[in-house]
Amino acid sequence: MRPSTPAAPGPEVSTDPDRAVAILRAGGLVAIPTETVYGLAADAQNSRSVRRVFEAKGRPADHPLIVHVAGLDELDPWVESVPDRARVLAARWWPGPLTLLLRRSERVLDDVTGGRDTVAVRSPDHPLTIEVLRRFGGGVVAPSANRFGRVSPTSASDVVAELGPALHLVLDGGPCSVGVESTIVDLTHDVPAVLRRGGVTPEELADVLGVEVAVSGSDAAIIAPGMVASHYAPDAAITVLDPAAPDVEVVETVTELLVTTPGVGVLAPRRVDGLPVGAVELDPGGGPDDFARVLYSRLREADARGLDKLVVVPPPAEGIGAAVHDRLRRAAHRD
Repeated sequence: MRPSTPAAPGPEVSTDPDRAVAILRAGGLVAIPTETVYGLAADAQNSRSVRRVFEAKGRPADHPLIVHVAGLDELDPWVESVPDRARVLAARWWPGPLTLLLRRSERVLDDVTGGRDTVAVRSPDHPLTIEVLRRFGGGVVAPSANRFGRVSPTSASDVVAELGPALHLVLDGGPCSVGVESTIVDLTHDVPAVLRRGGVTPEELADVLGVEVAVSGSDAAIIAPGMVASHYAPDAAITVLDPAAPDVEVVETVTELLVTTPGVGVLAPRRVDGLPVGAVELDPGGGPDDFARVLYSRLREADARGLDKLVVVPPPAEGIGAAVHDRLRRAAHRD
């Protein structure tokens, strides 16, 4: 079993939106709470601050970022035009876990889009962050507040442990209520396409728009965040079983792994009967919504406990469960 990694010294932690606004205006980095995950925020109009985000995360400079705004009224300045479909979806889900990919306006920095002619925009559903955005009076980029490719943070303590002194402030808004990143829908073509699964399903989008909504495959070109093959990955190697796997199959898998690996954990929607001595059972994930909410915290717990392998029984791949499967597939991928 691997030794746990000590936490890095942390930044200032506060619940004061004015403090966050002051740091953003000064060009600093602020971790902000959202309903999905904590974001690493910087002034989207400050090129130097945006580059600091990439440096803090170790993120490739050609990977685009999402611009976060207070609401639909703040969308127009960031895009070439707002199509009717965008207004319909924003009216339904903003603030909320839905990101719109649209043609960018001239004000959007190349640093934000990786030089692409599109920009991703969303309005996060968290009262503290909405208040920050309103007082700030502009947009912020806010990718997940973690090192690139690693497990996203869903609490202020996760952020402090992950990025430590790279931040100027962590705005503590409590645990995230959704737990996985926003759905990203591309509205730049005739057929809307989901580029990243999240809290809003393709079926829900299609129902509201009244048209077919495509879903991009895992081999699609990277034109939005969260599309790389290996992502959201803990140190522990992940084995994903079928959602319908019975306890006996989970036990057999864990027993087999324990022959060569001492640190083996289990994450399932329920308690698993008959696990062998030496297996570490993490608290159950529960149903799809609960499983999504706790997924990243359980992956972080696996690393904190020094586990080498984690056997996961996910919820069914329906609704937000499909987003859980997407994150687990990327977390299990090893280049």
